Amino acid sequence: MQEYESLKVQIAEIEADIDKAEGGNKAAGTRVRKQMQKIKQAAQDVRNKILEIRCVD
Repeated sequence: MQEYESLKVQIAEIEADIDKAEGGNKAAGTRVRKQMQKIKQAAQDVRNKILEIRCVD
């Protein structure tokens, strides 16, 4: 499922910034928060796709 793969990629991409944010880097924290909004939408897309698949059956 394309939506799920996209979600996994987005999560992997922010790993370095999360480490930097934990170290006190404010800019990295901002990037993480922005990316988390995109991840939230990607998770919703996966959820909707699952519901779509369920309704087809």
